[in-house]
Amino acid sequence: MMSGAVIMLVSDDAPLGSWCTSGEASGLMEEAQYTLGEGPCIDAYDLECPAIEPDLANPETVRWPAFSPVLLRAGARAVFGFPLRIGAVRLGALGLYRDTPGPLTDDQHADALVVADVATRAVLALQANASPSELATEIETGANLRFVVHQACGMVAVQLSVSLTEALIRLRAYSFANDRPIAEIAEDVVARRLHFDPDSEEIYEQ
Repeated sequence: MMSGAVIMLVSDDAPLGSWCTSGEASGLMEEAQYTLGEGPCIDAYDLECPAIEPDLANPETVRWPAFSPVLLRAGARAVFGFPLRIGAVRLGALGLYRDTPGPLTDDQHADALVVADVATRAVLALQANASPSELATEIETGANLRFVVHQACGMVAVQLSVSLTEALIRLRAYSFANDRPIAEIAEDVVARRLHFDPDSEEIYEQ
């Protein structure tokens, strides 16, 4: 049995936010992946296949050195990511966690694939009547989408004359180094309380 789940939406190969979460640890799972840029949903989306870690405390291969300790402190012991995709269309990933270690059974794995498929079709159905450049109202209303982070990425990209991808990396690095959620850092950038200096590579707080 799973302890919680999260659906992460991805746009332009960057996490957009969560559509829904179940439980506090699920929200933390999504927040950590968004802030750190690593985790089962990120891998499931990027690699287009399930990302399975049956024992975060004793992994055979350490894949998420920053993400795993955060989830362990929250009580998660096993995490699983399944891509949300149909054909070439990729929308994000379904993340599951459990507070006890151990692999999925064959039936549990099959059920997770079904849930991921249902979630994918639900997102596509809701998005069908929306314009190409906008999210469906039903998705946006029920989602935790960090638009402020995308706005901050644009500002940092201009400040440093870098790409949006590089700007997101800079925001994540600053967030990790200061042990603060990336949304808080983004709010400071947008409010002009935080400025990235391209000449000195320093970051100024005002």
